Amino acid sequence: MKTFLASLVVLLACAAAPAQDKTITIWPKGVPPGGIKQRADFGDHVIFISHRDKSGRVEVHENKADVMVIQSGSATFVAGGRVIDPVKTAPDEIQGSSLHGGVGRTVSAGDVIEVPVGLPHQFLLAPGEQITYLVVKVVKH
Repeated sequence: MKTFLASLVVLLACAAAPAQDKTITIWPKGVPPGGIKQRADFGDHVIFISHRDKSGRVEVHENKADVMVIQSGSATFVAGGRVIDPVKTAPDEIQGSSLHGGVGRTVSAGDVIEVPVGLPHQFLLAPGEQITYLVVKVVKH
């Protein structure tokens, strides 16, 4: 009986562990080895660097959450509200020209932003501002 229980515990532990390889990814100083344009796709999440020197369009991700870590610069991050001029740009992706009724917050180096699935969001930059940030897109199933 003890052998059966021990085997069952090991089997359950193996079944509960996520299926992934045993390698790690390191981006020294927050920059991918292939340069700022490199994207790392791990299936259930994607990691990349984004740099802006002008305001971006509104984005709505219908099956992905975003986690962003501001590396340098600052901007106004607007989230929520209604998308103006929505256009489907890819499967499960909508973009728009602006947001009506969104809430803006100033973000800068060191800030972390988590954007839930389906929440419209946009970076607004004043003339001469720049912002660079790490993005982790987490796919929701």
